[in-house]
Amino acid sequence: MKLNRLIASAVICLAAWTAAVAQTRSWTADNGNGTFTNPLFYDEFSDPDILRVGDDYYLAGTTMHTVPGVNILHSRDLVNWEQWSYCFDRFDFADPAFSLKDGREVYGQGIWAPCIRYHNGKFYVFTNVNGKGLQVFVADDARGPWKHINMKGNIYDLGVLFDDDGKVYAIHGYGSVKCTELKSDLSAPIDSTERVVIPEGSGVGEGHHIYKINGMYYIISTDYKPNGRTLCSRSRSIWGPYETVTITADETYGYHAAPLTQWKGRIVADGSKFVIPPVDSNATACSNAHQGGIVSTPDGQWWALFMQDFHSIGRTVDLMPITWTDGWPMIGLPGNLGRAPRTWLKPHVAASTIAASVTPHAPYQRSDDFNGKTLGRIWQWNHNPDDRMWSLTGGKLKLNTMPAPQLMWARNTLTQRVIGPRSTVTVVLDASHLKDGDVAGLGNINVPCLWIGIVRDGSKTILRCFQQVDNDTLDTPVTLTKGRLWLRLVGDYDHDRAHYAYSLDGRTFTDYGREMRLSYQLCTFQGSRASLFAFNHKGHNGGYALFDNFTVDEPMADRSADIPYGRTFRIINLATGRPAIATKHGVLYDSAPDDNSPLTHFRLIDRGGGQVSLQCEDGRYVMCSGMGIPGDVRMTTDSAKAEVFMYQDYLNHEFMLLSMRNHLYIGKSPTTGSPYSMDYKGPDPARRNGAVLRWE
Repeated sequence: MKLNRLIASAVICLAAWTAAVAQTRSWTADNGNGTFTNPLFYDEFSDPDILRVGDDYYLAGTTMHTVPGVNILHSRDLVNWEQWSYCFDRFDFADPAFSLKDGREVYGQGIWAPCIRYHNGKFYVFTNVNGKGLQVFVADDARGPWKHINMKGNIYDLGVLFDDDGKVYAIHGYGSVKCTELKSDLSAPIDSTERVVIPEGSGVGEGHHIYKINGMYYIISTDYKPNGRTLCSRSRSIWGPYETVTITADETYGYHAAPLTQWKGRIVADGSKFVIPPVDSNATACSNAHQGGIVSTPDGQWWALFMQDFHSIGRTVDLMPITWTDGWPMIGLPGNLGRAPRTWLKPHVAASTIAASVTPHAPYQRSDDFNGKTLGRIWQWNHNPDDRMWSLTGGKLKLNTMPAPQLMWARNTLTQRVIGPRSTVTVVLDASHLKDGDVAGLGNINVPCLWIGIVRDGSKTILRCFQQVDNDTLDTPVTLTKGRLWLRLVGDYDHDRAHYAYSLDGRTFTDYGREMRLSYQLCTFQGSRASLFAFNHKGHNGGYALFDNFTVDEPMADRSADIPYGRTFRIINLATGRPAIATKHGVLYDSAPDDNSPLTHFRLIDRGGGQVSLQCEDGRYVMCSGMGIPGDVRMTTDSAKAEVFMYQDYLNHEFMLLSMRNHLYIGKSPTTGSPYSMDYKGPDPARRNGAVLRWE
């Protein structure tokens, strides 16, 4: 009996552990089979700069007006990352704009485009603060603490090089690229040294990253006119002259540009006229991978970590292999330079690293029950908080209300980046301590913003859903049991839409308000942010709100069922809407939309490490008999001749097949009538060029 009780107890514990893991599972790029799938993080990480010290990698990213500021991540394999520190807890400038005071704000400004470097045993992060000049943060350990030095000067969006002769250089500027020497103590730039090293008219943009490799100076830059591209300039002297090539363009991974919010007046004022234009599914804009840094592994592999504008998520990071060609660090693989796979083999782990210790994991813990003494590292305040007006108390987050006309002016708004492709955020609000004029709830800090919450109007308690895009307000009187209300934000961020829901008992949720369009925008230069807020719209301090059990559920974080191993399926080409057929003539073609014959039935043969072959139900395999042009994709009964592909998971049953032989994709022209070929470089933004497939 005792043994049975132990077994039963173990089963209960295992079930609880399994449920906890399922609840907290978060997107990670690591597929667990030696491959990874971009993006590295399915949440915002802008302007990435990468650094390796020994076997360890460090990544720094933009945080704009939110604090703590300048995010520092750590990895041992470039795929699995952990949040280690921020460079500072709050802006230490006296300017009230950094604290949303005196009618001033720094939306879309703040601190951005960091450059992380290591020199003589110390870590350095160089970055710019709008109106305050060049800043540098210094630490003995990337975990912090960081010392802040205000260097001032008009240098921004920069790359920094500690050269072999002890001099320190900054590369900066847009179009006309400049080099300025910095004082060795990093107290200030040496203004007399500033020189143009790449003149205007060279097609070079901004976001510079400077490296010295084998005696050659390399500048990695990005340009966005007319769309996003990444360029490399090189010279044998830091002062030039430089020659320049484009090292990647048009790699959107099949994602079109998000609609950009258009507006008039102040972005933080109710009554502003916002327009979210229709989506152009064919547009690239800056949805392709651009701006970022490059890094080598200890054994000599080279990789790029570039950002791309990723719909209402904001800007996120892709890991892309580099192939050195004629002395240029070209993005991509031999045979397909300029493009990069979405799913590929993980970087080699250094011999000194125990491979088993690099297990798939997400960089953050997103859910928070507020039982700790400090906030989780995922949280950031919208501008500097007033630390007298918030606390963690009794296992809850307490936000005291302060005057604000609306959410974008509300001080002490706590935010975290939303995560895609889809996620649901739920929080418990205790509104029993709100006073007249108080407003508290769950928001989305974006432009335009939107929120759901409780408004206390005299003795009335009102449930409100507000959308700033057109000042749409939906009000319903509610009676709360013990003052509690469950609020929920359901986001489909790949498709730029979301809706709110609420519950009076924590079990049954009711959708509230209409579905909301989301966008990426160049107002705050950030994507959507789930936000906990409390303010008083009648112009005085009021009561307080209590928040508890903030949970984030990611229904698509588990991708184990995305690849149809062990299934028989049809392959539908997204461009034609027709199923592929292994014709008796021996070529791969397309058939009538309703054809469900055995020759349209396929299965995957697992080759290990994310690699597969494609077999028809009649036993024949897909092969490429020549260079990959139309007519070369044929069928064979010889399994040794079967083409080996790296399966490219595009989620929602969509995929591509990348040949491991020539690093090109299989596809079919939607217009020419030609059979399938194996010469596609990648998808177009609309996924309609014939290379993106769907299994069913």
